[in-house]
Amino acid sequence: MGKITKRSPLAPAAFPALPVIDGVTFAAAQAGVRYQGRTDVMLARLAPGTTVVGTFTRSATRSAPVLDCQAKIGGASDGAAAIIVNSGNSNAFTGKNGVVSTRAVTSAVATTLGIDEARVFSSSTGVIGEPLPHDRITAKLAELADNLSPDGIEQAANAIMTTDTFPKGACAEVQIDGKTIKIAGIAKGSGMIAPDMATMLVYIFTDAQADRATLQTLLSGLTDVTFNCITVDSDTSTSDTLLLAATGASGVSVDGNAAFADALHGVMLDLAHQVIRDGEGATKFVEIAITGAATDADAKTHAMAIANSPLVKTAIAGEDPNWGRIVMAIGKSGAAADRDLLSIRFGDVLVAENGWVSPGYDEAQAAAHMKGQHLNISVDLGLGSGKSTVWTCDLTHGYIDINADYRS
Repeated sequence: MGKITKRSPLAPAAFPALPVIDGVTFAAAQAGVRYQGRTDVMLARLAPGTTVVGTFTRSATRSAPVLDCQAKIGGASDGAAAIIVNSGNSNAFTGKNGVVSTRAVTSAVATTLGIDEARVFSSSTGVIGEPLPHDRITAKLAELADNLSPDGIEQAANAIMTTDTFPKGACAEVQIDGKTIKIAGIAKGSGMIAPDMATMLVYIFTDAQADRATLQTLLSGLTDVTFNCITVDSDTSTSDTLLLAATGASGVSVDGNAAFADALHGVMLDLAHQVIRDGEGATKFVEIAITGAATDADAKTHAMAIANSPLVKTAIAGEDPNWGRIVMAIGKSGAAADRDLLSIRFGDVLVAENGWVSPGYDEAQAAAHMKGQHLNISVDLGLGSGKSTVWTCDLTHGYIDINADYRS
């Protein structure tokens, strides 16, 4: 399934030591959905009473599993629950076959675990337009059920990868009412990354106790400033799914708790950044900060125009401080801008201001910044107080190598 390159140069040193979340167990297996010799299915079992909320792609060509999850979120909330995920095949654009396959998997999970099918949430990721060989997944359910373990989250993270070069995990702990609340999350994502809800596939677990409506509002708000602020290639997946499960095992309510919200935000942003660090062919992690825009919405429009520009991204790959391409991206975005008011910085280097190159601009300093792995590009529009920060990566020939033969 395409060429999977060596581990990203932007990858963390190792998968983090994630805490055990009371009320969640994991298992992974090799089902041969598309890959041979690697885990490609993961199962998570959630304790009775777990609150499950989520955000999903707004793509008009959403996959069958996404539609099924959307129909179930907000439904039955009692009893145990489960999450089943396969990689290698997205079960998207597969017509009625997709619905049949999704139902076959979720009903089999429900039977195997003895839970309500309305509490079984499934995801699929991989090639679009090919029928899902769901029988390969259902054949592994007994094995998965037998191997469920509280410390199996790293294996689960490995099982959901496609062109990812490393598994992604993040965690946080927060003290509330004298008790420790734990959060642990995993994600997959490398290409087809320009989320319009959440990102790729993300699963976050906590032992906190939470009201469903309150937790959904919190998750949706945090998604807008984390996963909805990253882009690798401007393409929104048919399968993007983010599920957050709160088991309540701690007995501590986090409704309206700012410390919990901050901790959850940190986990989500960490995972979002890891997706960018694993962008297909990426060698640079880039933060783009817009200030002084007429509105926050305008600021994000400008930021995404810069982040998604192939000309900007290839210049970054070539370590070229070509600020003219930033000017171009701002001008084409459609949001309010005034040429003679904006200023541009690469790192701490003031590059342009007042409609022209800065009198003190030293290209050698800007070029030195561009040679780093972590780059900062900032633009002030001089129009108001609107601001936004997004994250992206460079565009290299590696991206073409991975995607030109993705289905082979």
